[in-house]
Amino acid sequence: MFARKSISPQGRHVLITGASSGLGRAAALTLADRGFGVFAAVRNIDDGKKLAADCPSSRIEPVKIDVTDDRSIDEASAFIAGAVGERGLWGLVNNAGICVSAPLECVSSRLFRQQLEINLVGQLAVTQAFLPALRRARGARIVNVTSGLGTVAIPYLGAYSAAQFAKESLSDALRRELEPMGVKVSVVSPGAIWTPIWGKVSEEGERALAAAPDHIADLYRSTFLNFLKGNEAGARASKTMPADVANAIHTALTVARPRTRYRVGADVRRGFLLTWLLPDTVIDGMFRQIVTPAPTPKGGTHNVRKEA
Repeated sequence: MFARKSISPQGRHVLITGASSGLGRAAALTLADRGFGVFAAVRNIDDGKKLAADCPSSRIEPVKIDVTDDRSIDEASAFIAGAVGERGLWGLVNNAGICVSAPLECVSSRLFRQQLEINLVGQLAVTQAFLPALRRARGARIVNVTSGLGTVAIPYLGAYSAAQFAKESLSDALRRELEPMGVKVSVVSPGAIWTPIWGKVSEEGERALAAAPDHIADLYRSTFLNFLKGNEAGARASKTMPADVANAIHTALTVARPRTRYRVGADVRRGFLLTWLLPDTVIDGMFRQIVTPAPTPKGGTHNVRKEA
């Protein structure tokens, strides 16, 4: 799917955030297997040790980073700068993130701020801290992992889409600002993939609904819970694998002229094409079924109240 590599990973180091599970873990193992030295950023260092133990090449070194904690970012930056020295840091993969799924009317300010803080503000904080080491590498790469939902916003994932749309624009601005300094910026945009994040999405979504006032939550309950089930089923059925994303990240780090965007998965490529070709009103109609309650069965009524 992607161009073959032309830059050797030997002697080069990459930092990956959110490496404890899912896409970050797959990318860390793939990059280490292909010759990169990998700094795997995790919030819990024990998770990083488990990841390092699973790496046959022993090229993974865990570092503790919480992207919402400036102190942890600064400490990791100082450690990695000392480890790579004048060679600099070849790559930064901004992968850490969470997914808030709930009707926007049910998303608290606290939850929305958390979504933006982790998926957007924290990404910029990490980038700022590591740019000096990246500039020293001459030709270094930043790879921002976003989502197909950074192109099209669907009902009940508005908070997540807001963060991903913003991360896409942040990537564009960074690419244009850093190009004169020799730092290249690419976006890897995956579609639906089954990873451990999906169990958390459903749990947090149900929790957000439960925290909303009854008269608000009842407006969305049946359609939103159906959406959560369908969304999880779609991720489980997806043919796109974490390895596909890891391969795209590897390509962005190793080709001489990386693309600005790598869309991974038929669904994300289709979504981009549809948003480019179709007017908003047509796309709205495509999503109408998600938010339309099922018809009431004859002789009965839907019970949409919370269970006691």
